[in-house]
Amino acid sequence: MLRKIGFLLFFMHLASAQSPLPLIPQPKQALIGKGDFTLDNDTRVFAEENSFEAKFLIDYIEKQYGIKLKKTSVMPKEDVPVIAFNLQIPDATNFDREYYTLEVNPKRIDISAAATNGQFYAVQSLIELLPTAKSKPFKIPCVQISDAPKFKWRGMHLDVCRHFFSVDFVKKYIDCLALYKFNTFHWHLTDDQGWRIEIKKYPKLTQIGGWRNGTMVGHYNEQRYDTIKYGGFYTQQQIKEVVDYAQERHITVVPEIEMPGHALAALSAYPELACTSGPFEAAKGWGVFDDVFCPKEETFSFLQNVLSEVMDLFPSAYIHIGGDECPKTRWKACAHCQGLIKELGLKDEHGLQSYFITRIEKYVNSKGRKIIGWDEILEGGLAPNAAVMSWRGTEGGTAAAKLNHNVVMSPGSHCYFDQYQADPKTQPLAIGGLITLEKVYSFNPVPEALSTEESQYILGAQANVWTEYMQTEDDVEYMVFPRISALAEVLWGTADPTRYDDFTNRLSLHLRLLDKWKVTYCKVPFKN
Repeated sequence: MLRKIGFLLFFMHLASAQSPLPLIPQPKQALIGKGDFTLDNDTRVFAEENSFEAKFLIDYIEKQYGIKLKKTSVMPKEDVPVIAFNLQIPDATNFDREYYTLEVNPKRIDISAAATNGQFYAVQSLIELLPTAKSKPFKIPCVQISDAPKFKWRGMHLDVCRHFFSVDFVKKYIDCLALYKFNTFHWHLTDDQGWRIEIKKYPKLTQIGGWRNGTMVGHYNEQRYDTIKYGGFYTQQQIKEVVDYAQERHITVVPEIEMPGHALAALSAYPELACTSGPFEAAKGWGVFDDVFCPKEETFSFLQNVLSEVMDLFPSAYIHIGGDECPKTRWKACAHCQGLIKELGLKDEHGLQSYFITRIEKYVNSKGRKIIGWDEILEGGLAPNAAVMSWRGTEGGTAAAKLNHNVVMSPGSHCYFDQYQADPKTQPLAIGGLITLEKVYSFNPVPEALSTEESQYILGAQANVWTEYMQTEDDVEYMVFPRISALAEVLWGTADPTRYDDFTNRLSLHLRLLDKWKVTYCKVPFKN
């Protein structure tokens, strides 16, 4: 009852307040109190000795405010201002690791959770409550928050194949995901335009496939190219560094290794894996290309060896195997492929793709992992244990959920952050389309066509950041922000499209934090 009262008071306050709290995503339940907690060098941090969450907060406050908080494993006396990390692990084996409470009163701040995930999310909320101005004293408003997310998969994607980005930027990207309480980073590491992950058994993948001999200039419709060699890749040590960095911030990195299509970069290094003799080169332009992996034994051996190294680097439950936009042109003209269709009694090339994905799934499952792929993996029959990432609308995800398969929604209508976010005449070059901040905020990941039982298979959603038209790190940030904030609130489960103005009021305050972090974002009025 107390939580319900607090929840109602919170919204009553926001309805009448001129300066709402800049919390995004909005907490499920919150009560604004009277007064402030003053943050200064006398403040102590009470936490377990090895608490990363406490260290994260201490480091952040020192970096941003120059205040060196002292950590202690002994609770200070009552008259000492303290930020207390309370870990209360329940007896039950099945509990919400992401639930937390945050209570700020004039004398102390209490962060309570059943797991470190929840503690970390409480820290992110506290960071949002910290003042953005440099003027002292540093005051934090008194609040009581009880909070937990609705969806299990709260994701953001980044394509590093069309354009390559540094490890430092990837870490900054992860920091931004952490701020908004995302828990999944989908790293798109291979494609026609470049192979970006070191595979020790196949060094030519990065030596040759990691580089292209030019890049499309301007819009796709213009078909113009430069002749500048372009590329790059991440070493396995760098991959481990990023995975560890994300893991500390309670973010799972899901790698994507594209197959059977989007394979030109790999074929440029190992042409024997194609249906024809080539030669091949990493694509200079964007789009879909006919040359794909040929489903022969040496291809499966190659991909299994690649995935073995990938799974050694990424502890994620899911491995993304692509599966999208695989033309059947080469398979239709390939004697081996046609013979295999007859030998296996398959209906057509779509059945051959299903055979391809199913073989890969069996291998991944044998290593204790699961596959997830774009919704084209439904064609020809869905592999037995596969999860579907639905991008061509929500229909694929709906069909998969009705078959009792897990689904991540990522429809191009709401979740493709490579599309324009305002009038194209006022914006940097993009692929086309229009997805405004308000449209993202209106997104509902659970289709109405699903029953209550079927809806349980919707794990959540993510936004995709394809980088054909994003050459620089600033370009990526501009296309992601502030739309990521709207998606964060959708996935947390507190978005209310009828109260969009409330969201933008909070966002206008929240943008000060992005300024403090030196994040580039679109400043077009939010209602456009």
